[in-house]
Amino acid sequence: MAASGAVGPTLHNGSRVAVVGGGPAGAFFGCFILDAAKQAGLDIAVDIFEPRDFHLSGPAGCNMCGGILSEPLVDHLATEGIELPANVVQRAIDSYVLHTDVGSVRIKSPLCTSRIGVVHRGAGPRGIKEIKWGSLDSHLFELAQSKGATGIRDKIVEFGWDGERPRVRSRDGVTRDYDLLVVAVGVNSTALKLLPRLEPGYNPPHVSRTVTREYYLGAEQVGRSLGDAMHIFLLNIARLEFAAIIPKGDYATVCLLGDDIDDALMRTFLDRPEVRGIMPSGWQPEDISCHCQPHINVRAAIQPFTDRVVFIGDCATSRLYKDGIGAAYSTAKAAATTAVFHGISANAFRRHYWPTCRAMAHDNRFGKLSFAITGMIQKHRFMRRALVRMAAMEQGLEHHPGRVSVMLWDMFTGSAPYRKIFFRGLHPAFLARFAWSMMHRRPSQAGEDAIPAVSRV
Repeated sequence: MAASGAVGPTLHNGSRVAVVGGGPAGAFFGCFILDAAKQAGLDIAVDIFEPRDFHLSGPAGCNMCGGILSEPLVDHLATEGIELPANVVQRAIDSYVLHTDVGSVRIKSPLCTSRIGVVHRGAGPRGIKEIKWGSLDSHLFELAQSKGATGIRDKIVEFGWDGERPRVRSRDGVTRDYDLLVVAVGVNSTALKLLPRLEPGYNPPHVSRTVTREYYLGAEQVGRSLGDAMHIFLLNIARLEFAAIIPKGDYATVCLLGDDIDDALMRTFLDRPEVRGIMPSGWQPEDISCHCQPHINVRAAIQPFTDRVVFIGDCATSRLYKDGIGAAYSTAKAAATTAVFHGISANAFRRHYWPTCRAMAHDNRFGKLSFAITGMIQKHRFMRRALVRMAAMEQGLEHHPGRVSVMLWDMFTGSAPYRKIFFRGLHPAFLARFAWSMMHRRPSQAGEDAIPAVSRV
């Protein structure tokens, strides 16, 4: 069955599709294209190449990610009928705690729900004492196989063409030809270096480096120290744009984002009293269970498609600093829908897939502006104090989440487009309250400006 109104190559009965990369983007694509093909009455074969075993702990099974499932993604998965087992979602986040040098404030979900999940991408950190949590990536990979995809535990080492059809060669020496090639390898994959041979017009995304560390605390200590909250830090530390500590099963995950993140910056952050204050007594920053320094996508790829080839997930585009798994979902669904119902030509992907990538890239421009403003607040103590005071006063209200609280919640969680967050920050009511809060000083006995007691955690 040809795609309706398609010009150029299309999928048909017997078509073969290769997905390179079995992480969330690749697994989501496998699920979506098989569901769409069934709806369209097409019988196609889907092979998903993934060399890692997500059942393994440490680097062998890990996809180097903080492992946060945003509110919109949780809602989308529920709509798709994709259920995550209880052993995959290790903790439901019901609040964020913003820590600064002038006080802390707990920001509760505006909807009073726990719809943010934390997960391991593999079976857990290196040296895990007991594997009792499931892997998100393993669950999604197996879900795609349950729908009819074939999982191939092998690595692609060469891309090319056999006439008009894409060709891949795996590490075992086997060469295979396909009607459609879907690249879902992520920006940390060495396969990115091979891709210009496949599509010379493709230019990989711009990336930035992050640092992630896992600390074993034990489930009881994690609950006592961190609770069901993600902890965000707004500290005046050079080169640091974003820092978070995430409760995850038996572990605390520390994530840092910024320019030229390195071990020295991580040590500076971990030695801050705001960090020491929430970690257990006796905790030592040197007692690392697992760590990595992955790249993240900070600017979309150029031309992530051509005839019979499409790039999805991180190697195409992603949301700036937030909701990478949600971006994988969005790009995978748009690409799969395009392939089945509109065709697999460059023109089809340009008309029906590229708008999803373009909208995300456009929204990220507002994200950069928002983070620039956050960086300015981060550098000025009186601004940090004003922000904490405003959020604390709102959190004291029973029935109204408050403009500042909603804006911060969406900024931290990725629950709303950056454009929406940015323009909320330009609202006259917010600007007036922020200006008032910066000018309104209440001297304490020590001579410092007092932060409302409700802001202390």
